[in-house]
Amino acid sequence: MGKLARDGGYDAIVVGSGISGGWAAKELTEKGLSVLLLERGKPISHGIDYIGEHQPPWERANKGLRPRDLYDSEYPIQSTSYAFDETTRHFWNNDAENPYDFRGDKPFHWLRTDVVGGRSLLWARQSYRWSDLDFEANKREGIAIDWPIRYGDIAPWYSYVERFIGVSGDAQGLPELPDGEFQKPMEMNVVEKHVAKKISNAFPGRKMFIGRVATLTEPLHGRAPCHYCGPCHRGCSGGSYFSSLSSTLPAAESTGNLSLMANSLVESLEYDAVSQKVTGVRTIDTQTKEKNVYRSKLVFLCASTIGSTQILLNSFAEGENRSFANESDALGRYMMDHTYKAGARGIIPGFEEFYPYGYRPNGIYIPRFRNLSGDEGLGFSRGYGYQGGAGRIGWGERLKKPGFGADFKRELRIPGPWYMSLGGFGEILPYAENTMRLHSKKQDRFGIPQVTFKFEFGENERRHRKDLVEEGVKMLEAAGASQIQSYNDEMIGGAAIHEMGTARMGQDPRESVVNEYNQVHAADNVFVTDGACMTSASCVNPSLTYMALTARAADYAVKRLQAGDI
Repeated sequence: MGKLARDGGYDAIVVGSGISGGWAAKELTEKGLSVLLLERGKPISHGIDYIGEHQPPWERANKGLRPRDLYDSEYPIQSTSYAFDETTRHFWNNDAENPYDFRGDKPFHWLRTDVVGGRSLLWARQSYRWSDLDFEANKREGIAIDWPIRYGDIAPWYSYVERFIGVSGDAQGLPELPDGEFQKPMEMNVVEKHVAKKISNAFPGRKMFIGRVATLTEPLHGRAPCHYCGPCHRGCSGGSYFSSLSSTLPAAESTGNLSLMANSLVESLEYDAVSQKVTGVRTIDTQTKEKNVYRSKLVFLCASTIGSTQILLNSFAEGENRSFANESDALGRYMMDHTYKAGARGIIPGFEEFYPYGYRPNGIYIPRFRNLSGDEGLGFSRGYGYQGGAGRIGWGERLKKPGFGADFKRELRIPGPWYMSLGGFGEILPYAENTMRLHSKKQDRFGIPQVTFKFEFGENERRHRKDLVEEGVKMLEAAGASQIQSYNDEMIGGAAIHEMGTARMGQDPRESVVNEYNQVHAADNVFVTDGACMTSASCVNPSLTYMALTARAADYAVKRLQAGDI
């Protein structure tokens, strides 16, 4: 238990213990503030509660097979994630207990956890910087509103974060994907190197290289370098991959200034219109349903894009029928994600004397190459990048083919041919019509209005997605692949687990929710530093940017608090 502020409250309250909340807790406590960290999920301990970490299928119930009735009845949304199975189910939210609303013909997948550490335990750890190509895109194209910051404002904070979390990768000198502070890179396998060379020869200016990943290749802050045991989303007791549970929260706890309360759902914020400050954080104990109000000088909302926005939407000024933070009507609007589950795969002939060993927790990356210097006449704006990798087809996939008997079993012992997979992540534009609201009638089990989503993809997304599939096929053809299969699955909002927007950053309170330091326009002691603050989406994984914005906002908030401006 950390220390209280002199008035009996706390200097700061942080809501959420995931990627952003962990960073807020670390930065604020290290600057000497007493911090109360409120987490809706259950308490777990690093290492001890990674019960599926090295568990083989034969030690699991049903030998690792999916209990379909259970998943269909209690986890219909969460079980769509690649990281959901019986080794990780204890990390995830139960859909039946925590329902939300969306149109049946326009689904939205709200993928969320129910433990301390949040989705930082489950993320794929791909860590890329934004560039001014991203920060200037809205202004350049006259879409939505301009970001109030540029790459130069956040670059030092990218470096600050990278040095602490540990990002392995290599410098490429690409202005559209700035280099960072890297540990030594992981290595592409022999087929990936072959494909990378073929792509660069056939498509000058395109590069394929090993991903930049927040997984250690060198020791850092008591965390061990990765030894490729995987799969990582089951937990990592050695702390090789970055999570708040293994990194930022222990750093915060070591200061003696942190109080962490799990099973603490934040219902809403108390707002005083005279002082234009939030005066209290209302909570509900998820086990007992007891209600409390906690006081602090600062509040950092880091409950995830949807969680933080739900709290703000449910926080009214006295006598008002709207959120105190929604003068602009931007709160809950401009929901974004990334397009996902589109790309191509093919067989790469040869290389049969080689076989990949271990579980490398990383893949390849091909950064955006479309519209880098303006509209290229492709029929869409912005762009996309690829992630993927090469491997050998294993017995699990070959089991699907017909056969039986001793010869069939013998064949399964021989590794199949090499394949190369390229999957695209594309940028979604910020549309005002893509919203999350509070349902007027439906409530959750705590009496809080349920979130209801309205989310559709635009023509721009359909066109760039068609292009990324076609270009994926062309690159595999250039690499000499055979049996190329393209795919363009149904687009579902939230499925990429990169949801962002809904409390966007901007200069003008009439158009945005937070300012350039993530400070809520309507309440100068409240900061929103998770994905809700994003004004556009880029096409790269966003978590590194959330962390950098959080560290920057914490530094600003403490300086303003010390100066008496908050």
